[in-house]
Amino acid sequence: MDVERKTQRARRQERQGLAHVALVGYTNAGKSTLMRALTRSEVLVADKLFATLDTTVRALHPESVPRVLVSDTIGFIKNLPHGLVASFKSTLDEALEASLLAHVIDVSDPGFERQLAVTEGVLDEIGANAVPRILVFNKIDRVGDEAAQSERGAALRAQHPECIVMSAYREGDIANLREAIEAFFRRDLVDAELFVPWSAQQLRGDVFASCEVLEERAESEGAYFRVRGERGAVERLREHLGLPSSAGKK
Repeated sequence: MDVERKTQRARRQERQGLAHVALVGYTNAGKSTLMRALTRSEVLVADKLFATLDTTVRALHPESVPRVLVSDTIGFIKNLPHGLVASFKSTLDEALEASLLAHVIDVSDPGFERQLAVTEGVLDEIGANAVPRILVFNKIDRVGDEAAQSERGAALRAQHPECIVMSAYREGDIANLREAIEAFFRRDLVDAELFVPWSAQQLRGDVFASCEVLEERAESEGAYFRVRGERGAVERLREHLGLPSSAGKK
C-alpha cells in the first residue's frame, strides 16, 4: 500500500501546474457516470458503497486548451471515520490538490441537502474548503415529470445562482458542464510569443499540446508561434526553449 501511495503521489506531483478538476460528492451521487461522460472513458460505475476506491484520472474529451485532467474520488459518507479518512487519504488528496472541484449532488435523493453538508464537512476536514468549486445537482431526470424537474431546477438556481442542474445521461447537460469547466480554466490564459529554432523542432509537438496556437510563421532561423495557454504551461515551454521568463509581464 505504501508503494502504491508513493506512486500516486508522484503522479500527482507530475500534474502540478496542470488544469485539474476533481469530482467529489456523497456516495452514489453519480460521479463515476459523469466521469465516463466527460472523458469518454470506461470507469467503474456501481451502485454500492466505496465503489470507487482508487482515483481514476482521465483527460476531458474532446480535449480543450488548456488540457483539463478530470479525477474521480471516493464517495463521501456521513461521519466518515478518521481511520477511513487516513486509508483513503490518497484519493482524498485529489480534492485537496485540484484547481477546481465539481461537487456532485444526487438531487433525486430526498436528503440531498444533508449530502451536500456532509461533503462540505469532509472537504473542510481535509483542508480543501478553499478550493474553488462548481455545485452540480445531478439526476434531475429522476425528479418526477418535466414540470417537477423544471420547478426543482428553478428553486436550486435561485438558491445557488452558479450551480448546474443536470442529468449525466443528457448530452446537452454534459456539454454545459464541460463548458463551465473549460471556462474556469480559460479565464486565466495568457497570450505569448514563442520562438522554436529549427534545431529544436521536436518541441513543436509540445507547443501544440500545451497551448492554442493562434499564429505560426516561419523565419530563416526557426518558427515563431503566437500562443494562448495557461501561464504555467507557457513558462515551462519558455524554460525548455531557453527563453527568458515572462513573469511580471502583462
